[in-house]
Amino acid sequence: MQRKALPLLLLAAISASSFAATPPNTLIVAQGLDDIVSLDPAEANELSSIQTVPSLYQRLVQADREDPAKVVAVLAESWQGDAANKKLTIKLRPDAKFSSGNPLRPEDVIFSYTRAVTLNKSPAFILNVLGWQPDNIASQLKKIDDHTLELHWTADVSPAVALNILSTPIASIVDEKAVSPNAKAGDFGNEWLKMHSAGSGPFKMRVYQPHQAIVLDANPTSPGDAPKVKNIIIKNVPDPAARRLLIQQGDADIARDLGADQTSALEGKPGVKVLSIPSAEQNYMVFNAGNDANPLLKNPALWEASRYLVDYQGITKDLLKGQYFIHQSFLPVGFAGALDNNPFKFDPAKAKEILAKAGIKDAHFTLDVENKPPFITIAQSMQASFAQGGVKIDLLPAAGSQVYARVRAKQHQAAIRLWIPDYFDAHSNASAFAYNDGKASTVAGLNGWQIPELSKQTLAAVAEADPAKRLELYKKIQEEVQHNSPYVFVDQGKTQIVVRENVKGYQQGLNADMVYYDRVSK
Repeated sequence: MQRKALPLLLLAAISASSFAATPPNTLIVAQGLDDIVSLDPAEANELSSIQTVPSLYQRLVQADREDPAKVVAVLAESWQGDAANKKLTIKLRPDAKFSSGNPLRPEDVIFSYTRAVTLNKSPAFILNVLGWQPDNIASQLKKIDDHTLELHWTADVSPAVALNILSTPIASIVDEKAVSPNAKAGDFGNEWLKMHSAGSGPFKMRVYQPHQAIVLDANPTSPGDAPKVKNIIIKNVPDPAARRLLIQQGDADIARDLGADQTSALEGKPGVKVLSIPSAEQNYMVFNAGNDANPLLKNPALWEASRYLVDYQGITKDLLKGQYFIHQSFLPVGFAGALDNNPFKFDPAKAKEILAKAGIKDAHFTLDVENKPPFITIAQSMQASFAQGGVKIDLLPAAGSQVYARVRAKQHQAAIRLWIPDYFDAHSNASAFAYNDGKASTVAGLNGWQIPELSKQTLAAVAEADPAKRLELYKKIQEEVQHNSPYVFVDQGKTQIVVRENVKGYQQGLNADMVYYDRVSK
């Protein structure tokens, strides 16, 4: 019945300027949703989906909202780590229920981790850090009683790192009894969960219409406090100028991804306020060294020259107007061990010298980029600045989902990408940028960068028990990647969200999945 009534609600929400204020119990969020591939937590790995999943699903543990360096219990009641035996014993909350009304069971946790590892979708490499693979996952998870289970792992990591990994969106717990009847051809319900939800989060899915809207209803049975609003409508509004108009006129309560010009225009306007939130979000360019269509892509001289062909100052200060700051390492500022030096600056003459010394002439490549700020802004700046060094870039702008698909299929030559850590540990980013075992979908793996020695260093760093020594290892890895890799790290973000003045209780943290709507009121 709800699904039949939905089109009227959607039409009212999506139509332009149909009311002076949004309904009191409904939160309207205007943002771009074209990057979403799936809302299944085992597959979701795009910015918009990662921001949405925490409203629908919960994990055993998660980063504390106020102090993300701490891990707090959510669906777990308690846990006990055993470093010697590489084991966590988890006690589940006895009162926890899914939105279906089904109680949380150890079987649901086992099912959730098993399907995530076996499906082996884009974010699976996060769980692979534990040594979990499709051929061994069944032996790593054990039910003890109706509220207790043991989690084992084979990798040389501590219980603290294991807990950090289990705090990530891919470790969300799904309702096995709701999902299993919708499984087809051994997909663990993946196709069904792209468009439906089966979680215990503060909200549940009413409907997801790709490229239009996500409509969520409050889940009063969610462990924790019940949400303060009854519904959330996240509208796909691709044009930042249209988002600005909606929030300014009161037809949206929250507007995301407005871009520098639109946000600046709203500063000081009546009825709205601009929130500036520290973010671990980073933008970088990467060359696909595994793409044989263009032999230049694997040439370290092109990588080196490119670091001197980015107009870092122009991008961050002039084009993005302070929404980002220059940062040239894979660990974001705010993480322990992050490098704070920026050794590269725009120097076309130096870049030409590097290319000439390597015998490179008529350098060119195609650049896949999402056709929205800040990505297209960065790409257009690069196209102009690289030309000053004699390097031609052909831009291939597309919707976010198309760019994600091409990169995951390894069809790109180069791409402008966004990265946000999955958990608050240096290994989160090191395991993506400085590790390639030939199996996991790490950033290095997707871009054909063969690094057996660096991969060993990354595994040694995560296994190091001494915190000070461990940070030193990560600094050395960062320095190597900073100077000798197919990555060009450009900047780090300061997330700016525009909200109506009557919106209270909105929270957002350093990481992309730290978007909290459950305490919002109007």
